[in-house]
Amino acid sequence: RWTRSVVSTLGAVLCLGGGSRNLRFQLPRSRALAAQATPKAGAADPEVTEVGNFVESLVRADVEAGKYGARVRTRFPPEPNGYLHIGHAKSICLNFGIARKFGGSCNLRFDDTNPASEKQEYIDSIQEDVRWLGFEWDGEARYASDYFDKLYSWAKVFIERDWAYVDELSAEELSQYRGTLTSPGKDSPFRNRPVAESLLIFEQMRAGEVKQGAAILRAKIGMDNRNVIMRDPVMYRVIEHPPHPRTKSEWPVYPSYDWAHGLSDAIEEVTHSVCTLEFNAHNELYDWFNERVLSIGGLTCAALPRQHEFARLEMTYIVVSKRKLRRLVEGGFVDAWDDPRLPTLSGMRRRGYPPSALRRLCELIGVTKVPSAFIQFELLEACVRDSCKEETQAKLLCVLRPLRVVITNYDAADQVLEVAQEGEGLPARRLPFGREIVIDREDFMEVPEQGFKRLAPGMTAKLRFAYTITCDEVIHDDHGEVIELRCSCDLASLGQRPPKQVAVIHWVHATSSVPVRVRLYERLFTTPRPEEEDDFLTVVNPESVEVIEDARCEPSVVDLVGLGAEAPLRAQFERCGYFVLDKPESDKSAQAGGPLVFNRTVTLNESWKPQSRR
Repeated sequence: RWTRSVVSTLGAVLCLGGGSRNLRFQLPRSRALAAQATPKAGAADPEVTEVGNFVESLVRADVEAGKYGARVRTRFPPEPNGYLHIGHAKSICLNFGIARKFGGSCNLRFDDTNPASEKQEYIDSIQEDVRWLGFEWDGEARYASDYFDKLYSWAKVFIERDWAYVDELSAEELSQYRGTLTSPGKDSPFRNRPVAESLLIFEQMRAGEVKQGAAILRAKIGMDNRNVIMRDPVMYRVIEHPPHPRTKSEWPVYPSYDWAHGLSDAIEEVTHSVCTLEFNAHNELYDWFNERVLSIGGLTCAALPRQHEFARLEMTYIVVSKRKLRRLVEGGFVDAWDDPRLPTLSGMRRRGYPPSALRRLCELIGVTKVPSAFIQFELLEACVRDSCKEETQAKLLCVLRPLRVVITNYDAADQVLEVAQEGEGLPARRLPFGREIVIDREDFMEVPEQGFKRLAPGMTAKLRFAYTITCDEVIHDDHGEVIELRCSCDLASLGQRPPKQVAVIHWVHATSSVPVRVRLYERLFTTPRPEEEDDFLTVVNPESVEVIEDARCEPSVVDLVGLGAEAPLRAQFERCGYFVLDKPESDKSAQAGGPLVFNRTVTLNESWKPQSRR
């Protein structure tokens, strides 16, 4: 209990902004404590802790009281109208994690009630995202469209019992009649139309004889209800195009989300319906629908589902609104929905984020009913960095910005330095070394600043796994740019520790190394709260990606790529960060005779600064 409280406290410090300076010290300690609090689990067995999770406490109380027969069934019910993002990860971990913790089951159900915005592409992506996070749903994936026949028949009963009526107000009139938060609405002139007339028009809507927008079915609850959601909400509307991803053109009339959602939970005998706080006002409506369908014998569940609302995940430097994400994609600010800069799960997967990092993030921030401050983006990066450190076995030397070095006193033939990989089952690294190598331009300064300890005229540096070299001469081009260094090496220094005050730098052979294309990603926005701007697109970071075309990597990368048939290669490029092979882009590049393509997942240390601080 003590360790859990400490984890919660550290998580709060990180989330509420202790700043990047504190982050580097606190996160490793928080992970160590979290490891003591809960057993470590792999991707197939995601961990769920009790830290700050009020929903778990409610479920545990229900189980101990024998409610629902001590049975637990949850569900994750996305609308298939876009790609999942990091906010959905919290809901996935919560719903599937609770089911796993209490020996229950979790359904994956698509609330596919609006064909105008739904695609099979989104359905496929959502299933892939859930599995990537390490979860598997109970049985086959379910759909609200599985229950269209039942929902339609129950709606007809509602009309017959005068619980619903067909309205013909326009969308603008509906808004005017609804009222406001401080003033009641007013009855539609169609509210008291004869039951038989409403039933006839509803059947015509089902038959495709009513144009879109000409009529809707509304529940008859009360236009003076304090809850605006309860003011005769829409139950059905006509949608003529496009065809539904599953039912095609079978149904010209579709249930509203509110009519289908709660009833789908009841049909599936879900015990605990968990959703974010914005649906709190809908809870009363779900109960109203469910209780009436239960009263007409339409449901077989012993007890109706209980809904619990939790605060959604909000984070700095990102947007999660599907509308805003769509503007980024369609406006060309990013390449696609899986662009590694986006907070979509497919984008994070392509960037190389380990799923364990997102599960750990969800543990640290907890589950509360009160909206909290925005989570600091540094916390996500720290979780990713921590997971990469634990799970990345391969290490490679990769020079991002090559600078040619000629070792003037090395006259021997090229040699191969063999270095054992730290990861089990990986082949040894073979590093060709010869007279011409390349180092990273950042490791050389012609006029060194105070405290600079790498290579400069007259200064010495140790080549990783190789020799100590000293810079003797600097070669410039016609424009004064440094294009080559001429150095001498200590031939007796191979395998020796470098002298004190001598820095170690990375390198690769100038010609025997492998060319790679590297993408370095930064935050997509320059301000922490882009949604607060008048136009969030004005603060898109123009430097959010840098593509380096001429990077060079040690030859071992080719062997490791060949071993990664099941999952893309993830490796630490020493001193540069954690990287992942972008397989689709690499395949495309290979077809054109180009190099392998790697995306930087995260730097080895937190290094990003807003442009105003650079």
